[in-house]
Amino acid sequence: MNKYCLSVLYIAAVFNAVAAPVNDAQLTSLKEKVAAAIVKFEQTPKEDWAFQVSRYEDEEGDVTSSIEQFSPQLTNQWLLKQINGEKPTEKQSTDFVQKKQKQSKAMKEGENTQLKLRKLVNQESLSLISTNERHIVMSFNVDLEKLGKDSQGKLQGKLTYHKQDKFIEEIFIWNKAEFSPMLTANITDLAITFSFVHIDGAILPQQNEMKMKGSFAYFTEIDESSVDRFSDYHYQGKLTH
Repeated sequence: MNKYCLSVLYIAAVFNAVAAPVNDAQLTSLKEKVAAAIVKFEQTPKEDWAFQVSRYEDEEGDVTSSIEQFSPQLTNQWLLKQINGEKPTEKQSTDFVQKKQKQSKAMKEGENTQLKLRKLVNQESLSLISTNERHIVMSFNVDLEKLGKDSQGKLQGKLTYHKQDKFIEEIFIWNKAEFSPMLTANITDLAITFSFVHIDGAILPQQNEMKMKGSFAYFTEIDESSVDRFSDYHYQGKLTH
C-alpha cells in the first residue's frame, strides 16, 4: 500500500477516534457558527480583489504549471505571467485571455456554477470532533452530484473553524470506499483540501489541492494531483465608510 493510501487511512482512523460527545444545545451553537462562516465567505466580494495564483497539475506524469494574475480594474482582467516555467508566447497569452473571457461569460450566464460551500458542507450532518482555544474541528457528510450517484455515502469531510476570526480555515474531503463517477471509471483514493485566509474581514481562497487515484476503462491508470495557490491579495473595490 502506498504512502498516500496510508495517510488517508490514518486521517480516517484519527477522525473516528476523536469524535467528541456534545449535547444538542452545544451542537446547535456550533452549527450556527459554521452557517455564519459560510455566509461570511459567500458575502466576500472576491471580484474586487486582485491576486496571483500559481497552478500545478500532474496527470500520470504529465506535469504542467502556470502563474496567473487577476486584476479586476483592468479591461483584460487575467494575465498569464508564466507557463511551464517560461514566459508565455504571444499566442499562449491570447489563448489564455480568450479562455478566461469565455469562462467569465459562462459564469455570468449561469452555465458554469462554481462549487458553493453550502452545497459542499452538509450542515445538518455536522458533528464535533475536537475543540481547543483556537479551533473547532467538525465532521460532515459529503454529497457531490458531479462525482456521480455511486459516490453517495462514500465521501467524508471535516472542517476547521477559526474561533477568533470566525471563519472556516480548512475543509478536507476524502473517500471512505471506492466509487465510480462514470461508466468504466473507478476511484480508489480521493483527497481534496480547501484552505482559506482572513484578510481585513474578507474570507478568501488560499489553496486548493486535489489528489486522485484509480482506473479508467479497466486498463488506464488514473493518478492525478493539482494545487492552486493564491497570494498577493490587494483590495481594488470601492471603499465604504
